[in-house]
Amino acid sequence: MTHEFKETLLYVENLSVAYDDTVIIKDINVIEKDVIRPNVDCTGQVIAFLGRSGRGKSTFFKALTGLVPSNTGKVLIRDFDNSEPNAAKPVKEGDIGLVDQKYTLFRHKTVTEALKFSLRKTKLSESEKETKIKQYLKEWGLENCKDKYPNELSGGQRQRTAIIEQLFSSDNFIVLDEPFSGLDVGNIQEVKKAFDLLGKSSEVNTVIFSTHDIELALELAQTIYVIGYPTIDGKLQSYGTIVAKYDLREMGLAWKDYCGDHLELSKEIIHQMMIS
Repeated sequence: MTHEFKETLLYVENLSVAYDDTVIIKDINVIEKDVIRPNVDCTGQVIAFLGRSGRGKSTFFKALTGLVPSNTGKVLIRDFDNSEPNAAKPVKEGDIGLVDQKYTLFRHKTVTEALKFSLRKTKLSESEKETKIKQYLKEWGLENCKDKYPNELSGGQRQRTAIIEQLFSSDNFIVLDEPFSGLDVGNIQEVKKAFDLLGKSSEVNTVIFSTHDIELALELAQTIYVIGYPTIDGKLQSYGTIVAKYDLREMGLAWKDYCGDHLELSKEIIHQMMIS
């Protein structure tokens, strides 16, 4: 399926994070561009990060979203307030939304109140905020939840609310740490639907997620990165970095139903994860 790469949306160069004297991740490099597909209005970018537990995926996500400082390197995203081609800005906390595994929400706010709070820094008028909230509640199947509190929501409803919250406050970038962890089949379908909604709501929307489910990563993502311990001079190191990248668009596997070619690639990814 044909596609064309446009402006750079995310640029990570030589990113490293250490706690005290322990290096957690090191020398991580990522470049992701806006992708245009003929006769498709909105594609959005979906990027998956795979890796064994303890390899630094969560630390990378925290550094990517500005929640922890990096020791070296930089993270830049497209500056949509600047009309210059490829205009970029350094990431600060709040620029990229992060949805953790707990779907943390305000306990004392209803869904509508929480979403209105997440729009507090926008330039929208009150009526525009209300219109936007109603639109998203309808599209995301949350109309019946608008006056409910977090403890009255199902796991899938809490997650969808948390995603919209982060999308409202951080615009076009969102990171989901293990969004499928512990969900039943029905809720997994709801999250997959949320990914589809994110992609279709804006061409530049960029969704980054981690998962242990390789089949889901292959089904949903256009790019897959594997974070693991690198082997240098025959010795396995003790810090995480990107040990493999698979561009499913270039391989002809993106935007396709899961098939035999995906299965073969999953075997290669499993091998890569096991040796790192």
